[in-house]
Amino acid sequence: DEQLDLDDGRWEDIHVVTGALKLFLRELPEPLVPFSHFDKFIAAIKIQDPAMRGRCIRDLVLSLPPAHHDTMKVLFRHLCRVIEHKEENRMSVQSVAIVFGPTLLRPASEESNMAMHMVFQNQVVEHILNHYGYIF
Repeated sequence: DEQLDLDDGRWEDIHVVTGALKLFLRELPEPLVPFSHFDKFIAAIKIQDPAMRGRCIRDLVLSLPPAHHDTMKVLFRHLCRVIEHKEENRMSVQSVAIVFGPTLLRPASEESNMAMHMVFQNQVVEHILNHYGYIF
């Protein structure tokens, strides 16, 4: 309910804004990629055939609940714009995937191999960024 004034000087530091966005996404009761889809996305990114992997990930994104799908579309469109300025901001596709992968796509419980999951989480986000036009 709080009204924020984005012209306030405390929002000038892009790291504050990015941190707030990541915190918001991380504190959602369910991540942007629902827990029910986590294993499906991990399995899809492991598919060796690039065309089949691409179709599978696109189909999984399309199968997301509308609120998740629509939010993902807007967020990834913005992240693609961030990547377009990688020379100035040093945020390549890989960097953005490392920053947002574990926040957007996480298992329901962290009991399993976190390090292994993180690699695949980042790869899923990287794939969606690289193929935004095809997926959305």
